[in-house]
Amino acid sequence: MMPYGATIFFCLALAVHCIPLSRNDVGDPDEDVAKTYLKMFYELKDNPDDRIWRFNPFTLKLKEMQQFFRLKVTGVLDDKTLEVMKKPRCGVPDMAEYSTFPGNPKWPNNNVTYRIKNYTPDLSVSEVDQAIKDALDVWAKVTPLRFTRIDSGVADIMISFGSGDHGDPYPFDGPDGTLAHAFSPSSSFGGDTHFDEDETFTSHTTAGYNLFMVAAHEFGHALGLSHSTDPGALMYPMYSYRDPSTFTLPYDDVKGIQFIYGTNPDVNQGGTDVPPPQTPDPCDPKLVLDAVASLRGEAMFFKDKFFWRSVPQSNQQELHLIASFWPEVPNNIDAAYENPSLDRVFLFKGNQVWALSGYDIVPGYPKNLTSMGLPARLQKITAAVYDKASRKTLFFVNKHYFSYDESKGKMDKGYPRLVKNTFPGMTERVTAAFQLHGFTYLSSGRRLYEYSYQSQRLHRQLPGTHFLNC
Repeated sequence: MMPYGATIFFCLALAVHCIPLSRNDVGDPDEDVAKTYLKMFYELKDNPDDRIWRFNPFTLKLKEMQQFFRLKVTGVLDDKTLEVMKKPRCGVPDMAEYSTFPGNPKWPNNNVTYRIKNYTPDLSVSEVDQAIKDALDVWAKVTPLRFTRIDSGVADIMISFGSGDHGDPYPFDGPDGTLAHAFSPSSSFGGDTHFDEDETFTSHTTAGYNLFMVAAHEFGHALGLSHSTDPGALMYPMYSYRDPSTFTLPYDDVKGIQFIYGTNPDVNQGGTDVPPPQTPDPCDPKLVLDAVASLRGEAMFFKDKFFWRSVPQSNQQELHLIASFWPEVPNNIDAAYENPSLDRVFLFKGNQVWALSGYDIVPGYPKNLTSMGLPARLQKITAAVYDKASRKTLFFVNKHYFSYDESKGKMDKGYPRLVKNTFPGMTERVTAAFQLHGFTYLSSGRRLYEYSYQSQRLHRQLPGTHFLNC
């Protein structure tokens, strides 16, 4: 088992498919990988009693892992669980919300030194220097911690790039495996942060692994933080790209690091500063969704930089960062819809549209709204829905809508029209639209209007979060 003081970004390559576990599945490769994962991150121990299914420690630890990642807790190694297990991640054992290491280790004073011992050839010296400084500044902005760089001697945080066996008990494993690791505050290796030279580190692109994002996460560990269950937190175990130029430390991380070190005395704490971003709560009665779409039988509910992913067989939703699936797609999208006949999902932001094939962006996108037949003067739409009955797509612009003939690739004549003339009772601007279970749903802020496919008759009004199981 890895000690709590070391954290490692870790990627497992697996083939994902659904398979129930039983004591007869001896030698199953997915089960072997899952056991390795649970031993590393959830303290699964070999036990002679694991031959008895009802007391199987594997099942108990698997449930613990599913609960941490807000998956459906079944104790069954299904495709969703394996999907999470295969993602690049940090190697510290998982806990709950923001958390600190056992014993709450911290630096004894607020003046912390760091030294960059060597550099990666992937980036220029100045790019590495800036990425490291910016990653430390993420934590300095919200705490009394002040970081000083030294060029020789022993610093609190010693930073280096290396491959394979690089001088600590945790050798790197080559490309696309462990990305980096760090040690919590202590003597000896305490605070030291190592990056795997076999990886490709980048600065302002979505390719490879962004050095700023990897370093900012690892420095959280070097300061005393463990992991968070919040998918929006920097200290969430999985690696995800976020634009360094716009990155702001999320609320959960701010809460955690300030628990250890306190607030930044140089920042006005009276509420005049912009509050840190929080992960949206699906049960917040004030929640207003940005867009809703389906993807091969799954429903996706978009809000800010997140989306909830819902499958028909489960009453639970998985929350993900948009950037975790589509780094090129912006946050706060305006509209989304699926055309099942094309097996495409379209996402809209401003005057641009992205086409998705599964979880891949279709080559040639983004394109302008005019590619969908919308007039050039139009700078954005507010909602979109593919109508299964007519096989046409409706594009909403506040209180008006256009009808797009997918088979002909052009707009129908006589549009735009007022929404209320087709959907009686819908007098407000449409902010999201989707079809489900034989009904068309139009959202306006916190309210959801349910209409039949054919007659467009209003059946009922619902809370905007109705399908988020609140």
